[in-house]
Amino acid sequence: MQYNLAAEKMPTAWFNALPRMPEPLKPPLHPGTKEPVGPDDLAPLFPMALIEQEMSASPYIDIPGEVLDVLRLWRPTPLRRAIRLEQALGTTARIYYKDESVSPAGSHKPNTAVPQAYYNSKEGIKRLTTETGAGQWGTALSFACAQYGIDAKVYMVRNSFEAKPYRKIIMETWGAECVPSPVDDPSSPGSLGMAISDAVRDAVSRDDTHYALGSVLNHVLLHQTIIGLEAREQLAMAGEKRPDVVIAPCGGGSNLGGVALPFMEDKEVRLLAVEPLSCPTLTQGTYGYDFGDTAGMTPMMEMYTLGADFMPPTIHAGGLRYHGDAPIISSLVHSGRMEAIAYPQSKTFEAAALFAKVEGRLPAPECGHSIRGAIDEAMAAKEAGDDRVILFNYCGHGFLDLAAYDDYNQGRMIDA
Repeated sequence: MQYNLAAEKMPTAWFNALPRMPEPLKPPLHPGTKEPVGPDDLAPLFPMALIEQEMSASPYIDIPGEVLDVLRLWRPTPLRRAIRLEQALGTTARIYYKDESVSPAGSHKPNTAVPQAYYNSKEGIKRLTTETGAGQWGTALSFACAQYGIDAKVYMVRNSFEAKPYRKIIMETWGAECVPSPVDDPSSPGSLGMAISDAVRDAVSRDDTHYALGSVLNHVLLHQTIIGLEAREQLAMAGEKRPDVVIAPCGGGSNLGGVALPFMEDKEVRLLAVEPLSCPTLTQGTYGYDFGDTAGMTPMMEMYTLGADFMPPTIHAGGLRYHGDAPIISSLVHSGRMEAIAYPQSKTFEAAALFAKVEGRLPAPECGHSIRGAIDEAMAAKEAGDDRVILFNYCGHGFLDLAAYDDYNQGRMIDA
């Protein structure tokens, strides 16, 4: 069962969580002076429009018409009810998922890649650098840069670079350059923190270049809220007053923030972050200031962290292998407004494989985390005999993750 918004119903403003937070966020700190950063400190990396969004207190921020024109290539995205999954589980719950896999890049990531490329192009920037874990963000930014005539260089975590060669091919087809990270240690499997350092180091070395981040920062989560804003309208179309729980994977937090933040003011809606047990930032990390990258070049942010030098074990959900989390997400967990749970990767692939069999869609490994969370919620509803409404973000397809599914199907998967 599918619920589609009319094209003219697509949101034209993003939902800003900053003025609605239970507790105000502490400011990011300069990596050298440890003093709060100002706009001038961020100007070498980001266009002024994004810096303003990073700190804005406006409850909603208008989406530029030029950005809407590109987003309309695939938005609004469908809301689907997973009736066959409900039947397979024998649950009394109603399970809905927002299908972000229909974007040109196959994931939710273009929702922020497009506005980031747009604002940089308006400021005359000719080149962007970035990092990517599993390749979804690098793919999305490559697509977005192609729309605005910007060159892109993507530093891809080496383990994923070697395991997912087709991601590199897609990026190159859209005109980007993709290289493995870390660039100075070919023996290292790499991490997102290392790739961020490589990309930032590159960006600050050239006047024509800025840096683009695919998660964590406030403006990135802001852009992703188009997901939850659409989902809220689509649930009403389905006759649902509200979801009882909203679920998404969490690495840096953009996926989760995108679907969950528009529901944050409704206290009857639970918000659930699902992370890998091998990189349990929210469930086992410490809450405090830390660097966003391994080399200590980025501003320090207050967040849940496993330490900037943490090297996560190699897992197939490369997009979730990050040592920290978005300050917005971290603050919501710390205040008790959001919950968090961690699963080993075999449990997430078990859920993803069941979803593929009954719903016919092959999820990205990251997406398997939200499906695992949704299944467990549905089984809890079955045990309790209630009819809770579950919403999760189907953040991307797994067509370029077949080696991971082969490991699972052939019994080679290791719970890192």
